[in-house]
Amino acid sequence: MAARIDEDRLNMFVGKMLGDLGGGMSVPTVRLGLRLGLFDALAGAPATASELALRAGSLHERYVREWALAQAANGYIDHDPASDRFSLSPEQAMVFANRDSPVYLAGAFDLIAAMIEAEPKVEECFRRGTGVRWGDHAGCLFCATGAFFRPGYVNNIVQNWIPALDGVEEKLRQGAKVADVGCGVGFSTLLMADAFPQSLFVGFDFHAPSIDEARRHAEGHGHEGRVRFEVAAAKDIAEEGFDLITMYDCLHDMGDPRGCAAHMRRILAPGGR
Repeated sequence: MAARIDEDRLNMFVGKMLGDLGGGMSVPTVRLGLRLGLFDALAGAPATASELALRAGSLHERYVREWALAQAANGYIDHDPASDRFSLSPEQAMVFANRDSPVYLAGAFDLIAAMIEAEPKVEECFRRGTGVRWGDHAGCLFCATGAFFRPGYVNNIVQNWIPALDGVEEKLRQGAKVADVGCGVGFSTLLMADAFPQSLFVGFDFHAPSIDEARRHAEGHGHEGRVRFEVAAAKDIAEEGFDLITMYDCLHDMGDPRGCAAHMRRILAPGGR
């Protein structure tokens, strides 16, 4: 006997699925807008599709118009039918154009794309009971992860998190030795180094391509030997004597978080945090 279908529940469920699908379909169009500079171009001033196409670098007007109408339908940008001009509100700019905004989400869209690209590798894990190493994911997942977390670091590490530790901010101002473990592409390390020019910073990560990217990010910061990046798993770090060890958004993902925390304690200097 077939189960009775509750039509109200079915309609609610289908409506949720359609919302999820609509969000999924927005990922490629948002990424196009970010890569082509369309959101940045629109942040300057309202524009018609043809003006926006020209402002973003002589793009084809018809494609830009279809893109802009889709973003307006999503509520990601605004559209004035009377003037046929598109615009980016201050709130929308916080998400799509202001890179130091705490809610800048460009990295999130790249994360989703990388996860979808890695789907066949994850499917194989279901069949074999294996896993996908961080460095073996599709696309530049580690770059997207760094971009996703950067806005939180920009708005919290120096302003809130370090000041919340008794005595640490003053020690960093006077000069301390810091290890940033699981530093990824180096954003957290460089933010601290920029804020505390008297201190020394070492970023550690087991993922060599992330360290390569961190070293590229460090170029031009003018740290003059105060910052370096090294490839090392957390429990393999041999260097000691750190006054502060930071681990941003990574300890819970490590294979042995308890063992990693114990090793951090061993490589701290006396009185270190």
